[in-house]
Amino acid sequence: MTDTAPPGRRERKKAATRKRISDVATRMFLDRGFDEVSIREIAEAADVSPTTVFAHFSQKEALVFDEEDEQRDRLVAAVRDRTPGATVSQAIHDYYAREASTNAAEHGDDVMRIFLDFLNRTPSLRDYAARMWLRHEGALADAIAAELGAGEPSAEVRVFARFVLQIQTMVNESDQPEKTLAAGFAVLENGWSAIERRVVDR
Repeated sequence: MTDTAPPGRRERKKAATRKRISDVATRMFLDRGFDEVSIREIAEAADVSPTTVFAHFSQKEALVFDEEDEQRDRLVAAVRDRTPGATVSQAIHDYYAREASTNAAEHGDDVMRIFLDFLNRTPSLRDYAARMWLRHEGALADAIAAELGAGEPSAEVRVFARFVLQIQTMVNESDQPEKTLAAGFAVLENGWSAIERRVVDR
């Protein structure tokens, strides 16, 4: 097993600066609206230069998502470190549910609803969030292929990775996230034919 050294002082300082900028920007966006806040205003409020803001975030939309890399790593870890006997699908389902529960516990249900409503009312942020999840597709497909003992992700693995990431996007956009999560995995695991027969038989 390889030990991972804790981040040094420089890395911790960079991470703290990145988080501070993101937190300041998000508060300003929620108060005034995404399009009404400039990068210069964010930099001033965070006590950094505009150049520093862009050194940490490639574009304005990225300011709201300061844990994109960490999110990818947690997603991959959910597959790689899943409970013995658990399927890949169940592991990802549980990861999505756990992330939602953790965010609600940390910030409160009301704050999360306000934040998700803000995202969904801001087209550029909604589009960025959807693209962000799909940027994890390659890492997720590789992790799944490795867990299945395959050298390269097959077409089926890549399709599964794309679909399972789209479920999370739909959950974020839904006013019934738990129901949407359950429905997404029901279709993914059981196929549409079983769902269609059940609906027709009602």
